[in-house]
Amino acid sequence: MVTRALEKYIRISPKKLKPIAELVRKKSAEDAVNMLFTINKKGAAMLKKIIESAVSNAKKIPDKNFTETELFISKIVVNQGPTLKRYRAMSMGRAGVIRKRTSHVLVELDTVKTDTPKPVVGPVKKEAEKLKRKVLSRK
Repeated sequence: MVTRALEKYIRISPKKLKPIAELVRKKSAEDAVNMLFTINKKGAAMLKKIIESAVSNAKKIPDKNFTETELFISKIVVNQGPTLKRYRAMSMGRAGVIRKRTSHVLVELDTVKTDTPKPVVGPVKKEAEKLKRKVLSRK
């Protein structure tokens, strides 16, 4: 993990932010910012600001010269924050609850992509060899 940015109490529901976050997950920071610039949603502008903040945090690290093209989004988490409750007059003298939901967003940037699958070693490989010997012995 190189750097991270955490934004709390954003006035948008996590239900609206999560699909946008899925679009930019595992992308480079530069590609993510460009993609969010073209998306016509309120949450896209908010996520763009958070990613730019994380990039700015990465540039502030001493002895490191990170650029937006080197950094990629290794982790992006959208969680639910506290819900603000407001009341509105309804029919027959009742009061209806209006829930104004908030979100917490965590963005972590890294420099090296770790998408390569790990080689099979250890007990799994031994089990495969046993199975292979068993099949060959039946012939």
